[in-house]
Amino acid sequence: MRTSTQPVPLSKNPERLEVRLKEIPPEPGVYFMRDASDRIIYIGKSKKLKNRVRSYFRDSQRLTERIATMVKQVTDIEFIVTDTEAEALALEANLIKQHQPYFNVLLKDDKKYPYVCITWSEDYPRIFITRKRRLGKPKDRFYGPYTESRLLRQILGICKRIFPLRQRRQPLFKDRPCLNYDLGRCPGVCQQLISPEEYRKTVQKIAMVFQGRAGELIDVLTVQMQKASEELNFEVAARIRDQISGLKSLNADQKVALPDDTVSRDAIALAAGEQNACIQLFQIRAGQLVGRLAYVAEVPALSPGENFMGAILQRVLEEHYQTADAVEIPTEILVQHDLPDGEILADILSQRKGKKVAILNPQRQLKAELIEMVERNAQYELQRMQKLSDRNQQAMQDLANIIDLPELPRRIEGYDISHIQGSNAVASQVVFVDGLPAKQHYRHYKIKNPEVTIGHSDDFASLAEVIGRRFRKYIKEPELQRVGNPDWPDLVMIDGGKGQLSSVVAVLQEMNLLEDLRVVSLAKKREEIFLPGESQPLATEPEQAGVQLLRRLRDEAHRFAVSFHRQQRTNALRRSRLDEIPGLGHHRQKQLLAHFRSVDYIRQATLAQLAEVSGIGSRLAEEIYNYFHP
Repeated sequence: MRTSTQPVPLSKNPERLEVRLKEIPPEPGVYFMRDASDRIIYIGKSKKLKNRVRSYFRDSQRLTERIATMVKQVTDIEFIVTDTEAEALALEANLIKQHQPYFNVLLKDDKKYPYVCITWSEDYPRIFITRKRRLGKPKDRFYGPYTESRLLRQILGICKRIFPLRQRRQPLFKDRPCLNYDLGRCPGVCQQLISPEEYRKTVQKIAMVFQGRAGELIDVLTVQMQKASEELNFEVAARIRDQISGLKSLNADQKVALPDDTVSRDAIALAAGEQNACIQLFQIRAGQLVGRLAYVAEVPALSPGENFMGAILQRVLEEHYQTADAVEIPTEILVQHDLPDGEILADILSQRKGKKVAILNPQRQLKAELIEMVERNAQYELQRMQKLSDRNQQAMQDLANIIDLPELPRRIEGYDISHIQGSNAVASQVVFVDGLPAKQHYRHYKIKNPEVTIGHSDDFASLAEVIGRRFRKYIKEPELQRVGNPDWPDLVMIDGGKGQLSSVVAVLQEMNLLEDLRVVSLAKKREEIFLPGESQPLATEPEQAGVQLLRRLRDEAHRFAVSFHRQQRTNALRRSRLDEIPGLGHHRQKQLLAHFRSVDYIRQATLAQLAEVSGIGSRLAEEIYNYFHP
């Protein structure tokens, strides 16, 4: 007779629950809720852990449907004590990102919203726009995400025209600056004509723009302009005057009507659908709208209720202010719904800013109208997302009808080959999930077929090789196929016609996977779809929704393959001459190129300069020098 070892939920074991609750101290910290399979299903924080955790199990406590469902599944509770509420807030945010608990509010990593990154970890910081927020180096700062990429690029372009910044990633000349220095657009970073300290002061001025402190920057520059004018330094005064004029043009038409335009405010509101919630955060400084940020959160299938809306807003604010500098924190935050832990967040932000930060839920007058405006913008963004989702749904349904699929193709993979007459042959694998690119699943392949060489290409064999490498693990572990495996595609698309498709079908037949995998090809000339074993293409229209979805997939596979091929070709050209030097391996080639930036600079280097490179001794330096100076 077998006995069940499945843990009993704490709500059904009062004695064990009471013992566990008595072990929790009344101190600030973070608590974990685990289910029967030992998964973390909820992570929370509190000023007093004992009181907060006990409140979940009181009969008199009115819980939302989501939290009540969670409490019924809890079989164990763990906790981590911290010294302050601020430490608990930071720890909770990091743990939620790491474990992704089901019952927590999870912000989606939406790639369509861009950030501005300033690399303070470098001596000469770079400023650029990116859609990937990577917190690898703690000194680097990300501002955003911004909703309007065109306006963001315009603002950054104006900043680069106002302030002299490094214009090129790599120096154009070794011993002199380029034309940008003579035009006054670059301070000569490549030749270190400006010190890192002075350059960072210039970058700090641009950072003030993205911190919402453009007005403060204008005041500072005005004082500098007046001082330069009094000292009869009219050229400097004129340059600062132009900088002030450019800064004033950034937010000239973005006035927000509020009675007190001296208070810095953030206003946050959301609009929730069945699956996602769109959140908008307006940054208002001195009565001007200086930034409009956007976030997307997942909404669980359970009915959320108003408390859940407040939890979403709280999660967004914690995420937003976690990496913000003290000067970026406003003195007033207007919220659409009451926050579950609004007092904790307000206290922590007040401590960091050094002055009181108020979190308000306005109900009338101008502040309530501002919240309504933010909510209206969130609603428009939600409608746009839903329209895009509906369009993708229609395209997947149309594609399923065209190919006669039993279900919608949620995961579609596309493959393409890129080379120049066989040289540097590579392949790409791109993935669309629910009709949208899922770049985290993209893959590159270098073609290993020895018969594919310079002057001899074979796209058929190359595609067969790539497909074989992609699906070979399913031969050894057939249980990975189909049901419940997110890595198994519903459809595979090959860029090409009947020949390319036949080569892929042959390798899938050898692997006994053809019956379980749907494969098609899309020919470029007439956008024709071919099925395995069919001599004629399917009867489709080029502008059909399902065909357009395959075209987007094909074009993305082509773009990804070509970019990787160019990278490989560039690397081969860069290292072709260095490969001929005896004793200079791949690792030392990378060290040389990292130091000198190009083969031309290595050729011009002296023997002493070569020997200074890490990993290059005097003997190898002499080999390199003699190679370039026979």
